[in-house]
Amino acid sequence: MFTGIIQALGKIKSMVHRGEDIRLTVSSEKLDMSDVALGDSIATNGVCLTVTDIGDDFYCADVSAETLRYTGFAHYKTGSVVNLEKAMRPTDRFGGHIVSGHVDGVGEVVNIVKHSDYIEIWISAPTELAKYIAHKGSITVDGVSLTVNDVQGRQFMLWIIPHTLQETVIGHYKAGTLVNLEVDVVARYLERLMLGDKAANNNTKTDISMAFLAENGFLKR
Repeated sequence: MFTGIIQALGKIKSMVHRGEDIRLTVSSEKLDMSDVALGDSIATNGVCLTVTDIGDDFYCADVSAETLRYTGFAHYKTGSVVNLEKAMRPTDRFGGHIVSGHVDGVGEVVNIVKHSDYIEIWISAPTELAKYIAHKGSITVDGVSLTVNDVQGRQFMLWIIPHTLQETVIGHYKAGTLVNLEVDVVARYLERLMLGDKAANNNTKTDISMAFLAENGFLKR
């Protein structure tokens, strides 16, 4: 589990294709590797990866075909800069929100507006994820825990302070940048819980409609 508080920036040193998978090597001068062991997890641009080799300033991980299919890794290349966070320990401060490192989909930066002391970023999410994104709710973008400041359809807006711009890959964003999105895990569990006993039906869709809410007593008729 992670918190969405980025600990360091890294750089993709190599991407070696192994059939449909990729062996990834990430280097970082800032990330403390002294307490990292083989088999540990490191969130790399929000994707939970298992360490398969390690050095003083690098680690290797295998990226599966499924991960390539559902995350921005399919568009990365040698030299790409990535956000890094080691898995949290029970004694760590919980500064962000619950982040699993399981990316739900890829969004696209559609607009960036500069203000005097922050920037405003608009991101377009995949249609199937829009229902999980709420005003003042939490979302993870490339591994960064952020608060949604506005929602319009499947587009949502974030306010980014200078510190976040400097310490994460968000400072490299421009219109058209593809980003990894992980929605708040609480929203996903809530959707499933609201199905009640119907969740046991294999044919039950998890789409929650106004009619469903009314039928199950969540809305007054």
